[in-house]
Order: sequence, then structure tokens, then C-alpha cells
Amino acid sequence: MSFSPIFPGSVDASGRPATLGVMGGGQLGRMFVHAAQRLGYFTAVLDPDATSPAGRVSHHHIATGYSDAQGLQQLAALCHAVTTEFENVPAAALQALAASRPVAPGAAAVAIAQNRIEEKAHFTASAGVAGVTCAPYAVIETAEHLKAVDAELLPGILKTARMGYDGKGQVRVANLAELAVAWAGLKGVPCVLEKLLPLKAECSVIVARGWDGAITGFAPQFNLHVDGILAVTAAYEGNMPPALAQRARGATESIASHIGYVGVLCVEFFVIDDGSADGALVVNEMAPRPHNSGHYTLDACDVSQFDLQVHAMAGLPLPQPRQHSPAIMLNLLGDVWFDAAGRPRTPDWQAVLALPGAHLHLYGKLEARPGRKMGHLTLTGADIAGVKSVARQAAKILALPGLDALG
Repeated sequence: MSFSPIFPGSVDASGRPATLGVMGGGQLGRMFVHAAQRLGYFTAVLDPDATSPAGRVSHHHIATGYSDAQGLQQLAALCHAVTTEFENVPAAALQALAASRPVAPGAAAVAIAQNRIEEKAHFTASAGVAGVTCAPYAVIETAEHLKAVDAELLPGILKTARMGYDGKGQVRVANLAELAVAWAGLKGVPCVLEKLLPLKAECSVIVARGWDGAITGFAPQFNLHVDGILAVTAAYEGNMPPALAQRARGATESIASHIGYVGVLCVEFFVIDDGSADGALVVNEMAPRPHNSGHYTLDACDVSQFDLQVHAMAGLPLPQPRQHSPAIMLNLLGDVWFDAAGRPRTPDWQAVLALPGAHLHLYGKLEARPGRKMGHLTLTGADIAGVKSVARQAAKILALPGLDALG
């Protein structure tokens, strides 16, 4: 697709300053808005929540639903290009915006990420180029599909095809009887059953692809999840075997290029114990946006994932990011705002901010709830051992899980 760059600080023929829009007003939208404004763009956010974190810091906040025709028209009238901050924005809304404005990523790519069935098919067609496969799986949309499931796929994880994230819409099943009960418990909606594989580790790769097909990105991040939610990201040299890292990056680039993707894309992988020293790589899912595991790039790299999001959608050159410090990112859920007895408390920011290389990011959410992403803390330093030591201190202060697995 031919595309004329939208330069920061420019004004179009009708007098509008160069304005970038985002569908969704959460923390990812907020960090996108900050990156765009730092370059000199005006910003507009469409989100129904009048107190959304991104809406409160943007030049314009359109407080309507994502499918509201008037709201979409207003966003298109304000903006020169539009992106999304989460994958559950209706693809039809992005398609409507694309009739008059560049939208990155496009509706077709977002629709794939919204449906695990389509996502698996896309991975099968694209990731295999880099020698990366999906976990063995079966699609379950009807009672006949359920009866036809091969017992070799069990034990497994039953996942809803739509609206599943952070461990939601997922049930572990050990046998065919449990599978039937779990599918009924999920109201018989379309699902994917994935074979449970021996997991060694989890990682993710973030890339950015431009309108001209140029692609850049970051080295793979090593991730630790607790109860299905990302808890820790480790980003430093040697966090995973070089050959695996190269294959993960190659598979991610292939996945992006296969559908002509434009924007920032994160692909998550499992490292499976197949008896080899390094293990085998299995592609899990993709997020058509910046990702929680890439938040460390704000403090440890000269170009962040949000900078790349702005560059990609506006048609600016895509620089190759340089990581200048090893980093560990700790997710801060609402649980941190409660003590062991469940009583509200203020986290000990005094002690946290006294730690060397501590970078605290709170998202401006007005209510802390258990499991809600409230912020993140990134620790950077001159060497890996020092960063790990400080990260352990921070985790102890805030009673955060997951650090033991880093070694």
C-alpha cells in the first residue's frame, strides 16, 4: 500500500495539526499517547470510560463505545491515522475507520488475533517457515467435534476461541469426560483444545513493520506468568539460547509479513522440553499491539515499543532499537495495594524508589483491584547480577511472586 508519511508538528490543508488516534484508553494507549506527544503529534483517544488512563492525558477524548458510528466519525475527522491498544476492539470498527483513514494494524490482522481458530491457521501457514510449530490442537465448535477429539490431545487446555486473555476462558482438562464438562461450562462456545506440553520456559518477541514492509524489533524477552498473568519479564543477553532466540525472531517476522502487517506485533512462544539441550519452540498467540512484556523498552532501550508504534503508523523510518541496559520488569497488580489480610494499604514506594535503577510506572487507574494491572516496575543496571539482586529486593518489598525462577 502506498502511504504518505504523517510528519510530527505538521498542519494539513484544512488547518488540522498532525493527529494520531488510538482505539482504547488503557495503559497501552496512555503510553502510546505519551510517545506520540513527545514527538509533537496531537492525539485522540476513543474509549467509553470517561476516566480512562489514556483519555485523561490526550488532546481529545471521545467517550463513546467502540462501535458507535458518531464516535468513529469524530475520531476519523480528528485524526490522520489510527491504531488500537488492545485486540478486542471490534474489527468492524477498524474497517469503518479504514474507509477514510490509514489504520495500523488493519482490521484483518486484528480479526485473526481475536479468534484462536483463525490464529492457529495463520501460525500453521506462516511460522513454519522458521521451523516453529503450534501445539497439537483440535477445533471444537459442535457436539460432533467434541465426540471426534483424539484422546492423544489429552491432558490439554481448552480455550475459548474469542475473548480469552490473561488466563481467562481457559480450562485444564485431563480426560474426555472432563473435556465435555469444561466445554459445557464454557456454554458450548467455539473453542480450541491444545495438547499440554512439557513446558521449560515462555518468551515473547516484539517487532514493528512499516507500510513499506520494513521490519525491526527487539531481542526475545523471557517471561514468567503467575495464574495466567505476566509477572516478570527478563530482558538481557543470554536470557535464552541464541539459536532459539533467532528462530523466535524469524518466526515473528514471518507471521507479520505473511499478512502484510503494519504496526507493532508481539508473538508469544513456549519453550518445550523435547529432550534436547535448548528445547523446542512452539508458537502460542499473538497480540496486534505493544505488549506488557515490552514495557522494559521504555527504560532499557533508546527506542521503546511505543516509539516504534508511532513511527510505524505514521510512516516514519523504523530505527533498530539498541538496548543499553539489562532489565527486569515486574508487573504491579492491584494485589500490591492490599496486605496479607486483604486490608487496603499504600505500597512502600519510599523503599522501592530508593533502589538503584528503579523505574516506576503507574497507569493512573483510580481503583486498585486484585488482578488488575495498575503499573509496572523496571529495574536496570550495569550488569545482570546487579539487576537480579535489586529485582529480588523490590519483589520482597512489594511481596511479588515469580523471582525465584530467574535463578
